Amino acid sequence: MKNELITYEKLEKIINTYIKDKDSLNLIRKSYDLANRLHDGQKRRTGEDYITHPLSVAEILTTIKADKETLCAAILHDVLEDCDITKEELEKEFGHTIASLVDGVTKINNINVSTENDYLTNYYKKIIVGISEDVRVIIIKLADRLHNMRTLYAIPIERQKLKAKETLEILAPIAHRLGMHKIKSELEDLSLRYLKPEVYYDIVEKLNNKKVEREEYVSKMMEEVSKLLKANNIKHEIKGRAKSIYSIYKKLDKGKQFSNIYDLLAIRILVNKEQECYLALGLIHSKYKPMAKRFKDYIAMPKTNLYQSLHTTVFGLDGHLFEIQIRTFDMDEYAENGVASHWAYKEGKDGAIAMQNITEKKLQFYKSIIELNEDKMSAKEFVASVKDEVLNNNIYVYTPKGDVIELAKGATPIDFAYKVHSKVGDTTTGAIVNDLIVPLSYELKNGDIVKIITNKSSQGPSREWLNIAKTTQAKNKIKNFFNKTSKEEYITLGKEELEKELRRNKISITEFTKQKNINEILKTNKLESLDDLYFNIGNNKISAKALIKQEQPKEEQPKKVEHIISTENDILVGNIPSIQTHIANCCLPVPGDNIVGYITRGNGVSIHKMSCQNINHEDDRIISAKWNNKTKNKYESDLVIYTNTKDNILFDIVQTASNLAIQVENISTLGKETGTIYSVTALVNNLDELNKLILSYEHLTKIIRVERINK
Repeated sequence: MKNELITYEKLEKIINTYIKDKDSLNLIRKSYDLANRLHDGQKRRTGEDYITHPLSVAEILTTIKADKETLCAAILHDVLEDCDITKEELEKEFGHTIASLVDGVTKINNINVSTENDYLTNYYKKIIVGISEDVRVIIIKLADRLHNMRTLYAIPIERQKLKAKETLEILAPIAHRLGMHKIKSELEDLSLRYLKPEVYYDIVEKLNNKKVEREEYVSKMMEEVSKLLKANNIKHEIKGRAKSIYSIYKKLDKGKQFSNIYDLLAIRILVNKEQECYLALGLIHSKYKPMAKRFKDYIAMPKTNLYQSLHTTVFGLDGHLFEIQIRTFDMDEYAENGVASHWAYKEGKDGAIAMQNITEKKLQFYKSIIELNEDKMSAKEFVASVKDEVLNNNIYVYTPKGDVIELAKGATPIDFAYKVHSKVGDTTTGAIVNDLIVPLSYELKNGDIVKIITNKSSQGPSREWLNIAKTTQAKNKIKNFFNKTSKEEYITLGKEELEKELRRNKISITEFTKQKNINEILKTNKLESLDDLYFNIGNNKISAKALIKQEQPKEEQPKKVEHIISTENDILVGNIPSIQTHIANCCLPVPGDNIVGYITRGNGVSIHKMSCQNINHEDDRIISAKWNNKTKNKYESDLVIYTNTKDNILFDIVQTASNLAIQVENISTLGKETGTIYSVTALVNNLDELNKLILSYEHLTKIIRVERINK
């Protein structure tokens, strides 16, 4: 059964309920007169006069109390595309704002239906243009699509599915981001109806079969809850809540049984004040047992689209599960209409400006999508970024101050840091998540509290981060940093990366870089010199990890019990030139310590502190060793830190080292009795630097003492 056709007279009656200004009403009437004249003789595929479509779009927008400019633009939204009139002529008649809104909608509508990348790119970019210039362009587009979806039966089945897919994948998620729940839900339900009609009607049938019984339970539950609230003097409104067909489909698609979808029995309670939400919740929980893990407080911690409400599921009448939402009337207005609820149309006040302001300030969706548009990336990257990182599969994490940051699923602390600011990303040295130090490759989860440790003297991001970062935005910012790096810096970075990988694999750099081995590597990779090799590793054309895996001389891998670091030119052993040396893991000497060498069987010379107990009785195989006047490498040192508190001071420990440009390689908790004890491994240049670190730790009020240990 078709809905009764809208006429301008019916539309005008609705508009008069909230727009009283005569000039505004005359302007809307003027837009209708022009649209009616320009569309005269045009028909829709349904057989109706074409003017019924723009009038229906305007009628949809009155449900969210759209302002005069939006209603005029809605009525005129197809005239530039389908009629003989220019934007300049429209601007002359209605002003710049209305003409720009109509032009924005026209740009989006001018896209041919296709699934090719070019189409998607243009589609997304035109959406971005609309968003960045005026959010009302998108709101008109959503209303336009909603009316077209309501009459989708009039076009061929193949085109029905294309439109439904486009609506479900692109426009419904945007409506969700804007918080426009009513429009989003209807778009999703109509899309499912045309994409999977068998599934859609099966759900409808199941809902209808239980409709009378369900409505009876809901009605009785509403009556009981209302009595409870009245008895405690809480003024309220209570109503049953219909579950959208698409949301039921999504739950069934995940394997849930129809009978186990709890919120089929659902009610919503509206009160005047925020504190009354919590009072109502307490009263309901005191009478009806809540279901574990089904309570969510979106009032204290709103969703990123600003949605606020309390959600709980309780065992109600006859043990049936009821989902109950509790919110204020203002929260409900926003939950239903999202950013459009900020029109709050009043004479003499431009509610659209207020709406745009709150959108720009609070909706990260806009910020994210506009930032992506500004980043220099290929069309393919842009499409992938918008679809995967902005419209779908997002997580929400928090700064230590409680600000919400939205990221793509799978994002790491590196993505978080670059989302905050490029400088934060470039100077990141570590991350603490939920009061625990984590590697930069850690996959962030919903609700994580993330603290980024930075060091202003940092040399910038590591090229390894390109493999760790999830978001295109972070990767591009890392690439931009390295694009500014000179060839000499690439060579230095490549050398450091190779040496780091060699240390990680416990391989002597002296042996690896012997001319015979290097010649083979250069020949294999078609390079001229060792600097060329370093340059290609530095600019990420050659992977140091893959290179070592292919080329490492297996017979010269050292024993795992020894801590291996490249000591080339750092340590002089006896009178023997170019002897293989490595740092003993038992005592971890650093430049400045008195050292000796111990001749191992087939593994070169291990370097110990002269006081190391492991070599006290080994006279025959001891050889003299000393540090060079200038050393190039950093060396590990193990510390135990004793505190007088059980409070977590991980951040203080890492930050203190970072302030001295010292990297903390590892940190762990050894015990918590009267205070927490930490084991810390730091990378230092020499003994002076290590002593400065120890002294800095001892100056912290919560640290009792610091010991350098031998294993």
